[in-house]
Amino acid sequence: MRRLIISHVTEYEFSTAVTLQPHQLLLRPRESHTLRIESSTLEIHPAHRIRWHRDALDNSVASVSFLAPSNSLRIASNVRVEMYEDAPFDFLVADYAVTYPFEYALQEQPDLAAYRQSVYVDDRSAVNQWLVSLGCVREPMETFVLLDRLNRDIANRFVYQAREEPGVQSPAQTLSLQRGSCRDFAALFMEACRHLGLASRFVSGYLDISATSIGNAAPGNASTHAWAEVYLPGPGWKGFDPTSGVLTDNRHIPVAVSRHPEAIPPVAGSFVGPAGQRPVPMVSVQVSAVDR
Repeated sequence: MRRLIISHVTEYEFSTAVTLQPHQLLLRPRESHTLRIESSTLEIHPAHRIRWHRDALDNSVASVSFLAPSNSLRIASNVRVEMYEDAPFDFLVADYAVTYPFEYALQEQPDLAAYRQSVYVDDRSAVNQWLVSLGCVREPMETFVLLDRLNRDIANRFVYQAREEPGVQSPAQTLSLQRGSCRDFAALFMEACRHLGLASRFVSGYLDISATSIGNAAPGNASTHAWAEVYLPGPGWKGFDPTSGVLTDNRHIPVAVSRHPEAIPPVAGSFVGPAGQRPVPMVSVQVSAVDR
């Protein structure tokens, strides 16, 4: 078990006072049998009203309404969590799903239907060509071997690029450019799984990179991160990180899940002000081990 403190600060500075429209925040990790929140604080400037709710996918959402114009915005989240995912390979797939292809149980199919539908319909041909090149659509194979092959091929073949601009590349773009960010790789992996009939969803969260090769690794370093989960009969939703080619573990801190890769940014909102206002966000993310 690991205890971690996650600090996520987002700041905007405006040249004049603006009217901040309602914002939606996805900053609180998803609690589960592998993650428990010990404490959580959320500090926001300017004056505001905040309401918490759970969305349809059980993500914890903070809806913020601002009470007065301001020339700045600061959102500071500090969360202390316990992480228990120490053995990511300790799971058993149900007998009928050990070998791909397989059919999900009838009682689960309605709940999984949305996660098997393609998001990037126009990219089906490009995704299929990639899967054919990997030998993933020719004959039956062990389901985990198939998923591991996809995961590792993205990590080993494509160049990681920390893109600051919003949005997600389409799978066809990532395949053509041979590079992308973590969210681009997760979208490609997710779409490939759906092309194969496997239920998959997009996950946003944090990654403790102090023990990884992503970014400038140093104690306390972290990043917002994205990966994918696949529903496997038996263990349920299992995380695959195609940026590093590994199963997710106690370095991965999930915050939100979605059917669509662009639906769950950490901070989303708008403002009304004079023309030409283009504030640049200043974002700082740190993850520190309590017992380090």
